[in-house]
Amino acid sequence: MITKELTHPSSIVVVGGSEDIHKPGGSIIRNLIEGNFTGDLYVLNPKADKVQGIVSYRKPELLPDVDLAIIAIAASYTPDIIKFLSQNKHTKAFIILSAGFSEEGPEGKKLENRVVDIVNKVGGSLIGPNCTGILTPQHHSIFTKPIPKLNPKGCDFISGSGATACFIMESGIAKGLQFANVYSVGNSAQIGVEEVLRHMDENFNMNTDSLVKLLYLENIDKPQMFLKYSTSLIRKGCRIAAVKAGASEAGSRAASSHTGALASSDVAVDALFRKAGIVRCYGREDLISVASVFMYPKLSGKNIAVITHAGGPAVMLTDALSVGGLVVPHISGKDAESLKEKLFPGSSVSNPIDFLATGTTEQLGIIIDYVNEKFDNIDAMVVIFGTPGLVEIFDVYELLEKKISTSKKPIYPVMPSVLTTKNEIGAFVAGGGVYFPDEVTLGNALVRINNTPKPSSISPIEIKIDHIKIRNIIDNSDDGYLPPDLVQKLLDAAGIKRANELIVSSDDVVESAAEKIGFPLVMKVVGPVHKSDIGGVSLNIKDISTVFSEMRRMLEIDGAKGVLLQPMLSGIELFAGVKKEDKFGHLIMFGLGGIFIEVTKDVRVVLTPVSETEVLEEIKKLKGYSIIKGTRGMDPIDEEKFVDIIVRLSSLVKVAPEIIEMDINPLLGNKNEVVAVDARIHISRS
Repeated sequence: MITKELTHPSSIVVVGGSEDIHKPGGSIIRNLIEGNFTGDLYVLNPKADKVQGIVSYRKPELLPDVDLAIIAIAASYTPDIIKFLSQNKHTKAFIILSAGFSEEGPEGKKLENRVVDIVNKVGGSLIGPNCTGILTPQHHSIFTKPIPKLNPKGCDFISGSGATACFIMESGIAKGLQFANVYSVGNSAQIGVEEVLRHMDENFNMNTDSLVKLLYLENIDKPQMFLKYSTSLIRKGCRIAAVKAGASEAGSRAASSHTGALASSDVAVDALFRKAGIVRCYGREDLISVASVFMYPKLSGKNIAVITHAGGPAVMLTDALSVGGLVVPHISGKDAESLKEKLFPGSSVSNPIDFLATGTTEQLGIIIDYVNEKFDNIDAMVVIFGTPGLVEIFDVYELLEKKISTSKKPIYPVMPSVLTTKNEIGAFVAGGGVYFPDEVTLGNALVRINNTPKPSSISPIEIKIDHIKIRNIIDNSDDGYLPPDLVQKLLDAAGIKRANELIVSSDDVVESAAEKIGFPLVMKVVGPVHKSDIGGVSLNIKDISTVFSEMRRMLEIDGAKGVLLQPMLSGIELFAGVKKEDKFGHLIMFGLGGIFIEVTKDVRVVLTPVSETEVLEEIKKLKGYSIIKGTRGMDPIDEEKFVDIIVRLSSLVKVAPEIIEMDINPLLGNKNEVVAVDARIHISRS
């Protein structure tokens, strides 16, 4: 819970405050003073009566009541001072800068838990431990630099790493990016990224709050809470970009050693971000580039005009945009010819619009006006303008500043000469401009934003399935893989169409079973998981003698418990599966199936619960979607029935959360039906 004592304290005490500004306890006092904190500021230091001109108390008993305590003392002393302040000085908010807690191991974790218990008992707020603090218009309770000039229309920034927050701010400030509030949550013992998002959402004011949220995450401890409030903010008009570090095994290990938290599954994180509508980034500069794009009006279409006086950067940008699904459309017609006449000979207006190294500021203005007023097929423009250092270009960047503020279409300025035009860029940034030093990085950011789906406005529909039958099967089954007959019953209860099948294990029943199934048929060994790898699948069997011989062969396979008979069906092989991910819930995976699924990896992943619209949009993103639609004379697959199965899986795992893993592979799809041919289900109550 974030209390008003944390966000708007009337008094602050720095426990362990000192004169040494090179230490956290000294630096944070300096920042509070320079940040013009208007409330009462105190220091608790047993060796001084004044610290940096601020009254210092030698004993906590002498302190007046105080709203917020900033702790900059050793971890071992922290619980006792927090207990005293909370119980005797009515302190309801704490920021613990100190390390030595859960990130250090079990003993540190015990200390951390003790602190949380103390704070919770008084209904207080706790930021940290192991953090750099928070930066708001009300108080600069942060011990690091840089300290940006805060702007309510800048970015709200929440980071799990204090040092990373510093590096990101430093890079962003240099490019003109502004910040509104900064939260470094450290170990997130009580308040993490999720709680800050909740606070921002529940107190959101469209007119006064930032519409851009940036996140640096090493763990997502409460994914459902994260999803709820990030989605809500985005639906209210906010835009969110996030870096989730720890995607690799080694990266996860590094994240764990840093914060003491277990890193989250990368596939689950990816699905979570897509469901929420968060733009996922993969590094500091990536995040800054996306944030900088967010500072400009939203792109309303996919068509980009590239305006340049240097050919190479325009080519590279065009490649980046085109590969990512944005368009650099050809410009032609009488207006294009009219524009060309106003430029020097040799200029090109076909897009990219190249007005040559000799082009003038006036010509650049004319080009921008033409794109704004006459080229209706253009949604935004990128202007690339640098210099080899022969002349100053203040006038160019002044023109860009003016055109950006008045343009009907977004104008993204690329200023590549970061050293040669240092002064000109500085003036542009000082005037409130945000620029991009690299055209490809900008292009990738535009692509990433364009390809991030919006949060679905359609709530998942409860599909009719047999709840009672499903629960009866689960409640009366042992943990582990369900036997084939129970798998069949679960599919039937969920309304998932499956191939007719019978299980045999002896000569006296196999002939009648084969006649019931009908020829041609398929035989599969029952028991082993990966049947194809061990010769446990036979296809297109057309006579009873082969049935007998194949059954006897399969029963000799190690682990065989029987042989399953199915009709030989035709269609495109599809796949649908479920995996329960710790904390996140169930992920549903789907795509083209068969034995090559692990090779092609043409699979989309969604986080339950899902809507039909969400699933259909993800199906369209499959690399093999043209096969589903029908290609080269092939019939299409009934997409609606494929979608229906995936939505039914979402409903199934809601009723039976004990399902931790489920594969339906293959599903056979054609223009008339989608049928489950083979399935396995693993349940666990632990």
